[in-house]
Amino acid sequence: MALTKVIGSGVQGIDNASDATFLTATSSEGVTLAGTLAVTGVHTVGTNAVATSEGGAATTNIVQGLAKFWIRHSSASAIQDSFNASSVTDNATGDFTVVIANNMSNAYYSFITTSGSDGGNNFAGSRLRSGATTDCRCIYGYNDLTLYDWAQVCVSIDGDLA
Repeated sequence: MALTKVIGSGVQGIDNASDATFLTATSSEGVTLAGTLAVTGVHTVGTNAVATSEGGAATTNIVQGLAKFWIRHSSASAIQDSFNASSVTDNATGDFTVVIANNMSNAYYSFITTSGSDGGNNFAGSRLRSGATTDCRCIYGYNDLTLYDWAQVCVSIDGDLA
Protein backbone atom coordinates (compact mmCIF):
# COMPACT_ATOMS: atom_id res chain seq x y z
CA MET A 1 0.00 0.00 0.00
CA ALA A 2 1.35 3.44 -0.87
CA LEU A 3 -0.17 6.73 0.19
CA THR A 4 0.33 9.38 -2.45
CA LYS A 5 -1.89 12.36 -3.24
CA VAL A 6 -4.19 13.49 -0.40
CA ILE A 7 -7.58 14.98 -1.29
CA GLY A 8 -9.14 17.94 0.54
CA SER A 9 -7.14 19.92 3.04
CA GLY A 10 -4.37 17.33 2.81
CA VAL A 11 -1.63 16.65 5.28
CA GLN A 12 0.38 19.56 6.62
CA GLY A 13 3.52 19.99 4.51
CA ILE A 14 2.22 17.88 1.58
CA ASP A 15 0.94 19.72 -1.49
CA ASN A 16 -2.34 18.30 -2.88
CA ALA A 17 -1.00 18.80 -6.38
CA SER A 18 2.03 16.60 -5.80
CA ASP A 19 2.05 12.95 -6.74
CA ALA A 20 4.95 12.19 -4.41
CA THR A 21 4.73 9.01 -2.37
CA PHE A 22 5.50 9.85 1.23
CA LEU A 23 4.33 6.70 3.05
CA THR A 24 4.73 3.13 1.86
CA ALA A 25 3.72 -0.01 3.75
CA THR A 26 4.65 -3.48 2.50
CA SER A 27 4.46 -6.88 4.15
CA SER A 28 8.12 -7.62 3.39
CA GLU A 29 9.77 -4.28 4.24
CA GLY A 30 7.44 -2.72 6.82
CA VAL A 31 6.71 1.00 6.68
CA THR A 32 8.88 3.53 4.87
CA LEU A 33 8.43 7.26 5.37
CA ALA A 34 9.92 9.79 2.97
CA GLY A 35 10.98 13.03 4.62
CA THR A 36 11.34 13.92 8.28
CA LEU A 37 9.20 12.35 10.98
CA ALA A 38 8.59 14.65 13.95
CA VAL A 39 7.84 12.57 17.03
CA THR A 40 6.46 13.89 20.30
CA GLY A 41 5.85 12.06 23.56
CA VAL A 42 7.38 8.79 24.69
CA HIS A 43 8.01 6.10 22.07
CA THR A 44 9.46 2.63 22.49
CA VAL A 45 12.40 1.68 20.28
CA GLY A 46 12.92 -2.04 19.71
CA THR A 47 16.20 -3.74 20.57
CA ASN A 48 16.88 -4.13 16.85
CA ALA A 49 16.63 -0.39 16.03
CA VAL A 50 19.51 0.76 13.83
CA ALA A 51 20.85 4.25 13.06
CA THR A 52 22.83 5.14 9.95
CA SER A 53 26.06 7.13 10.41
CA GLU A 54 26.28 10.74 9.34
CA GLY A 55 28.15 9.74 6.17
CA GLY A 56 25.82 6.82 5.49
CA ALA A 57 28.61 4.22 5.31
CA ALA A 58 27.96 2.46 8.62
CA THR A 59 25.09 1.53 10.90
CA THR A 60 24.95 0.98 14.64
CA ASN A 61 22.45 -0.72 16.91
CA ILE A 62 20.88 2.10 18.94
CA VAL A 63 20.33 0.06 22.12
CA GLN A 64 23.83 -1.49 22.13
CA GLY A 65 25.48 1.85 21.38
CA LEU A 66 24.24 3.74 24.44
CA ALA A 67 25.85 4.18 27.85
CA LYS A 68 23.62 2.41 30.37
CA PHE A 69 24.99 4.30 33.39
CA TRP A 70 27.01 7.43 34.05
CA ILE A 71 27.63 9.62 37.04
CA ARG A 72 29.64 12.65 38.08
CA HIS A 73 30.02 13.05 41.82
CA SER A 74 32.13 14.96 44.30
CA SER A 75 34.48 13.62 46.93
CA ALA A 76 31.69 14.32 49.43
CA SER A 77 29.52 11.71 47.63
CA ALA A 78 27.20 14.41 46.28
CA ILE A 79 25.80 13.43 42.86
CA GLN A 80 26.36 16.40 40.54
CA ASP A 81 24.68 14.78 37.54
CA SER A 82 23.85 11.22 36.55
CA PHE A 83 21.91 8.71 34.48
CA ASN A 84 20.69 5.41 36.02
CA ALA A 85 22.52 6.12 39.31
CA SER A 86 20.73 6.14 42.64
CA SER A 87 23.44 6.85 45.23
CA VAL A 88 27.14 7.08 46.10
CA THR A 89 28.75 5.70 49.25
CA ASP A 90 32.05 7.05 50.53
CA ASN A 91 33.78 3.90 51.88
CA ALA A 92 37.10 5.58 52.76
CA THR A 93 39.57 8.08 51.26
CA GLY A 94 39.52 7.59 47.48
CA ASP A 95 37.12 4.62 47.74
CA PHE A 96 33.52 4.98 46.52
CA THR A 97 30.63 2.66 45.65
CA VAL A 98 28.09 3.90 43.10
CA VAL A 99 24.70 2.19 43.02
CA ILE A 100 23.09 1.33 39.67
CA ALA A 101 19.34 2.12 39.70
CA ASN A 102 18.36 -0.39 36.95
CA ASN A 103 20.58 -3.48 37.23
CA MET A 104 23.04 -4.60 34.60
CA SER A 105 22.46 -8.10 33.17
CA ASN A 106 25.87 -9.30 34.40
CA ALA A 107 29.05 -7.95 36.00
CA TYR A 108 31.10 -8.17 32.77
CA TYR A 109 30.31 -4.65 31.59
CA SER A 110 32.75 -2.10 30.24
CA PHE A 111 33.74 0.34 32.95
CA ILE A 112 35.32 3.75 32.33
CA THR A 113 36.30 6.17 35.09
CA THR A 114 38.23 9.37 35.46
CA SER A 115 38.85 11.88 38.22
CA GLY A 116 39.87 15.50 38.53
CA SER A 117 43.10 17.30 39.20
CA ASP A 118 44.51 18.53 42.49
CA GLY A 119 45.59 21.75 40.76
CA GLY A 120 49.23 20.75 40.51
CA ASN A 121 51.20 18.50 38.18
CA ASN A 122 49.96 15.31 39.80
CA PHE A 123 48.10 12.71 37.77
CA ALA A 124 44.97 10.93 38.85
CA GLY A 125 44.72 7.17 38.77
CA SER A 126 41.51 5.19 39.03
CA ARG A 127 40.34 1.61 38.75
CA LEU A 128 37.42 -0.68 39.35
CA ARG A 129 37.82 -2.44 42.68
CA SER A 130 34.76 -4.66 42.28
CA GLY A 131 31.74 -4.75 40.01
CA ALA A 132 28.31 -6.30 40.43
CA THR A 133 25.02 -6.04 38.57
CA THR A 134 23.74 -3.59 41.21
CA ASP A 135 26.80 -1.42 41.93
CA CYS A 136 30.49 -0.87 41.33
CA ARG A 137 33.23 0.07 43.75
CA CYS A 138 35.94 2.40 42.46
CA ILE A 139 39.19 3.60 43.95
CA TYR A 140 40.96 6.84 43.06
CA GLY A 141 44.31 8.29 43.87
CA TYR A 142 47.72 9.29 42.62
CA ASN A 143 49.76 7.14 40.27
CA ASP A 144 51.96 6.21 43.25
CA LEU A 145 48.86 4.33 44.59
CA THR A 146 48.19 6.81 47.41
CA LEU A 147 44.39 7.08 47.60
CA TYR A 148 42.92 10.56 47.31
CA ASP A 149 39.45 12.16 47.28
CA TRP A 150 39.36 14.07 44.01
CA ALA A 151 36.89 16.96 43.75
CA GLN A 152 35.31 15.43 40.62
CA VAL A 153 34.84 11.76 39.84
CA CYS A 154 33.16 10.41 36.69
CA VAL A 155 32.09 6.83 35.91
CA SER A 156 30.46 5.40 32.79
CA ILE A 157 29.23 1.84 32.18
CA ASP A 158 28.49 0.23 28.82
CA GLY A 159 26.86 -3.19 28.64
CA ASP A 160 23.42 -4.80 28.76
CA LEU A 161 20.72 -3.93 31.24
CA ALA A 162 18.90 -6.79 32.96
